[in-house]
Amino acid sequence: MHSNSDLAVQWLGHSTFVITSPGGKRIVLDPWLEGNPKCPDEHKKIAEADLILITHGHPDHVGDIFSVARTTGAPVIAILEFAKLFEEKGLQSVHGINKGGTIYIAGIGVTMVQAVHSSGFEVDGQMIFVGDPAGYVIRLEDGRSLYFAGDTDVFSDMALIKQLHAPEIAFLPIGDHFTMGPKGAALAADLLGVQQVVPMHYGTFPVLVGTPTELRALLTPGIELLELQPGETRVWQSPNTRD
Repeated sequence: MHSNSDLAVQWLGHSTFVITSPGGKRIVLDPWLEGNPKCPDEHKKIAEADLILITHGHPDHVGDIFSVARTTGAPVIAILEFAKLFEEKGLQSVHGINKGGTIYIAGIGVTMVQAVHSSGFEVDGQMIFVGDPAGYVIRLEDGRSLYFAGDTDVFSDMALIKQLHAPEIAFLPIGDHFTMGPKGAALAADLLGVQQVVPMHYGTFPVLVGTPTELRALLTPGIELLELQPGETRVWQSPNTRD
């Protein structure tokens, strides 16, 4: 059980999360459900959302964007070029922003930040450019900030994310091969100055060999690893409700 003032994070496998803010807003991150082998069957559909964030165009991050957006009616945030494609495909509430830009929707602040990766989206069998990959800083109603990295390597400007946004929790890919592995993620946690790390983008495919166990051994003492199981929800109390 959690109160309306708590933060709840549900992992649906790979890089798909549903965050319920202290104000009760449901934020969907990189929806990939039907084809996601780590997503439990009972969570293959998302019926309610207040906001959808898309980091880049690879199918393991946007596989269910159209179904989730149309079912929920939630506004979608993506980099400008990708947002234009979503509009061309018929999505009604799309907000294209770019790195460094911030938008406020439903009381939630969303800042797009850098990611070191690639991005493309398949249309009629052709991979097309849909803008740069990105990450997000999400500012909640109680003032806390979360950093969702998307797919990325570690980069030195993560220190600027710390300086500008001071996130408490970082969602970091650790699987290696397509993103940084545990060693890079441990350095990222240091650069970001976060208190807690939620690992993602690991174990879905055989090539994603990085593990939470490896990351735990590499994290600087004092940084907590929050390892979720697919379908699991973890709750954090808002600062003003803690004992």
